[in-house]
Amino acid sequence: MLASRAMLFRQFVDEDLGCASYLVGDEDAGEAVLVDPAYAVEPYLDEAERQGVRIVRVLETHTHADHVAGHGRLALERDVPVSVHAAAEAAYPHDPLADGDEVAVGSVRVRCLHTPGHRPEHCCFLVGVFRSAAEQSPAARTGWGAILTGDSLFVGSVARPDLAVEAREGAEGLFRSLHRLLELPDDVRVFPGHVAGSLCGTGMRSDPSSTIGAERRGNALLAVATVHDFIDEASGSSTPRPPNMERIVELNRGPFLPASPPPEPVAEAGGATVLDVRPATDFAAGHVRGAFNVPVSGSSFGTKAGFILRPGEPVVLHASSPEEAELAARRLHAVGYVQVIDVRELDEWDGGFIPGSGHIPYRLLRAAGTAVADGKRVVTICESGARAGIAASVLAAAGVDARPVLRGGITEWQRRGGHTVEFRRCGT
Repeated sequence: MLASRAMLFRQFVDEDLGCASYLVGDEDAGEAVLVDPAYAVEPYLDEAERQGVRIVRVLETHTHADHVAGHGRLALERDVPVSVHAAAEAAYPHDPLADGDEVAVGSVRVRCLHTPGHRPEHCCFLVGVFRSAAEQSPAARTGWGAILTGDSLFVGSVARPDLAVEAREGAEGLFRSLHRLLELPDDVRVFPGHVAGSLCGTGMRSDPSSTIGAERRGNALLAVATVHDFIDEASGSSTPRPPNMERIVELNRGPFLPASPPPEPVAEAGGATVLDVRPATDFAAGHVRGAFNVPVSGSSFGTKAGFILRPGEPVVLHASSPEEAELAARRLHAVGYVQVIDVRELDEWDGGFIPGSGHIPYRLLRAAGTAVADGKRVVTICESGARAGIAASVLAAAGVDARPVLRGGITEWQRRGGHTVEFRRCGT
């Protein structure tokens, strides 16, 4: 936690993926912003409730390539607006950020610094508390206490430049952005978007934070003197790219993605791939023939499972308990293994659909086959559950891991407060 004149500052670290998120606000004002939320938004909402603050905005440092973001769930479930730099070309409703923009949360100010390199849209966020009238002028502000560096400056390392553009081009942008950060005072605290265990960089330490001064003195990549030497150094990494990267970027840049349903028990695997998430000792003692063992209790479960699983294959989880299965499902959802398909007719879909869901009438599914699944576990939904059940059976027969919403459907989703949007066609 960063303590500074009653500012609320909480760091959340996903230990499986090494991703960090931040809740920043003013307890007196009862408001906070959330930076880089993960798909599992419940910890942020619980903490905000404990602290008596309302999340008023999501700030994204960039479009993430290694995990599914939670901004869609917060927008759909809590009507929280989202801000991201215009270069992200986001397809979801958002307020575009530009260099120098500030977001006010009571006496707390969050200033955007455009820092391309890891991705063209990447931004860092300066955070400070400014209470007096003299401090309210942006030009007078010098008391920034922290900077959220996203995927630019890590503790002991820097971000990789090869996930969105050609490596050497990204490295040149990253070099210039890092040197902009080095213009900050030594005592400014550094809070990165990743810690050790992430595929978005190499050589980073597990420390949750640092300072500009400590990184200036101890981060070897910041000591590289010329842009040409830095390009050679930073663009030569052989670290594997995050699995399913293109799909994750597509999900994070596309329409808001709603919450995923919990896993349901099945009597047998059928033709699905069995992912055994129990400890290795349990797997060694006996397992389903042909199963893959990736223990959910181990590190980087989502990343490891993503490298093992193939796009397009249905997956059944073998776990020791319902709780273990739910944890594995949540961590698979975090790396993009879920899809919702609305199987109603077109006029029904136009009248209101879950943002981020796919659409194909149930009667056309047999002809479409596995193409509609796009490598994901599928949840089918209709108005009441009847057509969803038919659709799931058709997809399952084609080898897709499909589960229907049998009790209720879109109407029940709306009744429970779920968000839908309408689509108006030309001439209607």
